[in-house]
Amino acid sequence: MFSGAQISLYPMADDFVRIILGSLSALDPYRDRFRIETDDISTLLVGPPEELFPAMRDLHVAASRNGVHCVLHATVSRGCPGEPDDPICTPIQGRASDTPLVERIADALKAAQGAELIGQTVAAQLSLYPLGAGHHMDEIYGCIDFLKQSGVFGKSKNFCTTLRGDAGPVFATLSEAFLRFGSPEGHLALDLTVSANSPTSA
Repeated sequence: MFSGAQISLYPMADDFVRIILGSLSALDPYRDRFRIETDDISTLLVGPPEELFPAMRDLHVAASRNGVHCVLHATVSRGCPGEPDDPICTPIQGRASDTPLVERIADALKAAQGAELIGQTVAAQLSLYPLGAGHHMDEIYGCIDFLKQSGVFGKSKNFCTTLRGDAGPVFATLSEAFLRFGSPEGHLALDLTVSANSPTSA
C-alpha cells in the first residue's frame, strides 16, 4: 500500500534556511525505511504508515528547538490509487479494518495515551478524508470521538479539529487517527498543520 506525506516547514526566523536544512538531519534514522526527497517546496516521505508521524514529529521538534516559532504543514496519504505500489510500503494490518468502530477507538486511545513525552508543546489542526468509503461520515465521526477522548483535544472548528499538548502524545494521536480510521484498502488523506512556540498561542 502506497503511503506517504508531503511536508513543508515554516520557521519564523531570519535564519530560516539554516533551521530548515539543519532539521532535516532528524530524518536520518528513518532513511533506511523511507524514500525521502526534498526540493524547494517540500519534503516527500514514502514508507511504512506507522512511522510517518514519528518522523514528522522528530523533524518538527528539531526545527522548533530553542523556542523558534515553526509551523509544519503536511498532506498525508495512504492507499492512493493513482500511485504505484512501492516495496517499502506495506498494508496496514490490525489497524483500519472491519473491526467495529468502538473497538478501534479503544485501541487508538490505548496506543496514543501511552506515548512518551517529548518536552515540546505544540498545537495542531487536522482534517481527515476517507475517500471512496461508503460510510465515510461514520469513520469521520468515529475519529472525532477518539480525538475528543485523547487527552490532547483542543476544540472542533469548521472543517477541522484542533489538538494541543506535548508533541509526543499529539503526534501519536495524529498517527492513530491516520492508521485506524477509513477503509483498510481505500484511499485516505489527512491535511495537517502543526505549530510550536507561537507568540499568539491560546
